[in-house]
Amino acid sequence: MDISLSVQINQIQRRPAMSVASIAPYFPFRRIRIVGQTVASDATGAHIQAEPDKRFQPICQQCGQKASGIHSWTQRKIRDLSFATARTWITCRYRKLFCVHCQGIHNENLELFHPYLRVTTRLARYIYQLCSFMTVSDVAQHLGIDWKTVKNIDKLYLEQDYGQPDLKGLRILAVDEISIRKGHSYLTVVLDFLTGRIVFVGKNRKAKTLKRFFNKLSISQRKKIEAVAMDMWDPFIKAVKDKLPRAKIVFDLFHVVANFSRVIDKVRKHEYRRASKEDKAVYKGAKYLLLKNRKNIRRQSHRQQLRELLALNQVINTVMILKEKLKHIWSYRSRSWAAKTLDNWCDLARSLNIGAVNTFVKMLQRYRYGIINHCDYPIHTGKLEGVNNKIKVIKRKAYGFHDLRYFTLKIYQAFFN
Repeated sequence: MDISLSVQINQIQRRPAMSVASIAPYFPFRRIRIVGQTVASDATGAHIQAEPDKRFQPICQQCGQKASGIHSWTQRKIRDLSFATARTWITCRYRKLFCVHCQGIHNENLELFHPYLRVTTRLARYIYQLCSFMTVSDVAQHLGIDWKTVKNIDKLYLEQDYGQPDLKGLRILAVDEISIRKGHSYLTVVLDFLTGRIVFVGKNRKAKTLKRFFNKLSISQRKKIEAVAMDMWDPFIKAVKDKLPRAKIVFDLFHVVANFSRVIDKVRKHEYRRASKEDKAVYKGAKYLLLKNRKNIRRQSHRQQLRELLALNQVINTVMILKEKLKHIWSYRSRSWAAKTLDNWCDLARSLNIGAVNTFVKMLQRYRYGIINHCDYPIHTGKLEGVNNKIKVIKRKAYGFHDLRYFTLKIYQAFFN
């Protein structure tokens, strides 16, 4: 044999066999095999035909057990992840099975699609990931899928991941409500103060709303809760006293000062009506100057107006001093000193002999136990105020939620640690 010909034969034999192009590796589902495909001429759409791989014995999608027999054949068209610019659909033939374990007829599990969704499992997971930082309508527009389908997929996975909040290790709680729409429509939000997790979201702000959360806890879990921060809302107080008799109720500084700010505004209106016509100009526009903290008043003209008003009216000057002294009560760590300071504050406030102020003093005396408890547990609902702002952003971003359960799951997801 010619040497050059022998060399050529050896080179041919050493060459690897030419690979055949296949889309099968893009469908790593063990129980199906690809039997055909069609692609639009402009590459905007692709249709894949698939059927069960008969090397595997069919298993029930309901219980995961091997089936005892075949009931019938059917097919379903489902949406899959896109290939480049082509939106992809899979038409898959599959079997309905007799299942002796479930005592019924169910679809076989091909590990390709969810029994109640018209998309593949991997597309559903991709939609779920997108919904964590995009709105449902944005995801629907991006993928060309109906928004209801997107929402149902997101809700399904949220239910799996966050449907049952972890209630272990709760010691310190913060409770507050958030308005979700006009007309006194509220949600009650419970926060694990130590971890920052939302552990409960309930409709309304009634005692039974909060009791519904406490009923989810075992007796030993309730005994481990040491303190609950909240505002002076009687239904919440009643729920805590009934279900957590050992826990200390701690009233939040922010809400108490906010209540006293409303008292200050009533005093301002009363003094405005008593003022002379020349002095009334100083009162006008002073409402929010009195409600703000002085350090937050930055404009020189506003500072000057406030100084003039305080110099003009001794009563308003006194209630502003009371406001600063009220905040100081929460700085004590000694229960006896806090109680003494609170009593002195109430005596000074009563000396004004103003109806709105006297009513506020009676309220403080009625709830003094929760104010003094702050010495033992220096906690507050400030964390929840930040949480409430974030919840409002979630609601505003989605232009509201008609499905309260879905909204609740989105809140759990946003604050999961």
